[in-house]
Amino acid sequence: MTIRLRLTLLFTILIASILAVFACAIYFAYAFNREEEYYKRLKQQAITKAKLLFEVKISPGVLQQIQAYSSNGLHREEVAIFDTANHLLYHDAVERDKVKETPEMMRKILSRKEIHFLQGDQQAIGILYTQGGKPYIITAAALDTIGLAKQQALLYILIVSFLFAVALTARAGVFFSRKALQPVSDMVDQAAEISARHLDLRLQAGSGKDELAELAATFNKMLDRLEQSFDAQKQFVSNISHELRTPLSAIITELELALSQYRTEADYKHAIGLALADAKRLARLSNGLLDMAKASYDESEIIFRTLRIDELLLDARQFVLKSNPDYHIDLHFAGNTEEPETPECSGNEYLLRVAFINLLENACKFSEDHRCMVSILQTGNALEISFSDKGIGIPPQDIPKLSQTFFRGQNGHYAQGSGIGLSLTYKIIGLHKGSIDIKSTPGAGTSFTVYIPNS
Repeated sequence: MTIRLRLTLLFTILIASILAVFACAIYFAYAFNREEEYYKRLKQQAITKAKLLFEVKISPGVLQQIQAYSSNGLHREEVAIFDTANHLLYHDAVERDKVKETPEMMRKILSRKEIHFLQGDQQAIGILYTQGGKPYIITAAALDTIGLAKQQALLYILIVSFLFAVALTARAGVFFSRKALQPVSDMVDQAAEISARHLDLRLQAGSGKDELAELAATFNKMLDRLEQSFDAQKQFVSNISHELRTPLSAIITELELALSQYRTEADYKHAIGLALADAKRLARLSNGLLDMAKASYDESEIIFRTLRIDELLLDARQFVLKSNPDYHIDLHFAGNTEEPETPECSGNEYLLRVAFINLLENACKFSEDHRCMVSILQTGNALEISFSDKGIGIPPQDIPKLSQTFFRGQNGHYAQGSGIGLSLTYKIIGLHKGSIDIKSTPGAGTSFTVYIPNS
């Protein structure tokens, strides 16, 4: 069932229910009012007959003749007058006797002074009437033919009007549901045209402030993010292709040259050494790309636990020194030495170790003495981890671009690299709700300060 049909049905059922309640209320209110009015008419007719009999002194026979020739004969009222001993004093038509008075009924009239009841399809009334200080019991009954006919006509009118209103409501529901969902249909048509080749297309949000406009705006924001992701992916793939092509081409060229003719053992060793260096570079690049992929995961999918930063830095230091024996890394723990606080944070052990290794290698690699000074300071709710060197420094215009993948600054010729390390470090620290501050003076050195919330 489509939303349009569902809305039409719900709208029609709702309006039909409201109309049915109003129709029933009108019908029953009219029926109740008609009944009460006719009881009043019966009472008035009964009192009039009693006054004619007792005050005007019209004989019972004459009253019966008047009743017989009444123009209201089709639904004429039948009146009977009794004394308190239940002796009949007057009756419009004894042979018909619609009320069928009983002693129990008489006692009820005497006690209550007025009663209303139904005698078959006839309305009936019994009252206690006083004339000249003497009480009398009067009963009257009749069928409200005209009133019931009007009530029946009202019922037909209400039924026909109800059915017509429901049909009109259903027709209006179809029209309004179509108008209300027209923006949704337009959005569906527009969304169908959006594909990987046309990610620049957007939904028309219009100038409205309703939920549909908000949905279109939210969808457009999602498309903006997707387009940025696709563009970044294309750029990333392009950069990867370029970075992988260089060492692979070098390896192939070196091996082809080595095989092109007979060479000495020293030449073969030299060619193998060059190929091995390029292979190691390719391995580092592949590892960096894998780490970049891990750092790009959703934060909810990365396992975080409480880590000791000092132990993590010692592990990273050991890893760097094992791969580069000529590097020198000094660790300094600042703060209160008498009651030192344990530097802890909530994070992923593997990713933080990769970030620290990148910062340590970067500092040592761009320093002539290959030395890096690391200090840990706990301030308030954050850990400050500073990686300092006295190397060649970073030009000021290159600092804002260090978070870009595959970016190589002006000093890239000083040491080999893939341009992944620092961008990967930025991603990892960002995942840990931290930040990186860079201070550098060309020719004097650079300081990377990492701020991570402690636990």
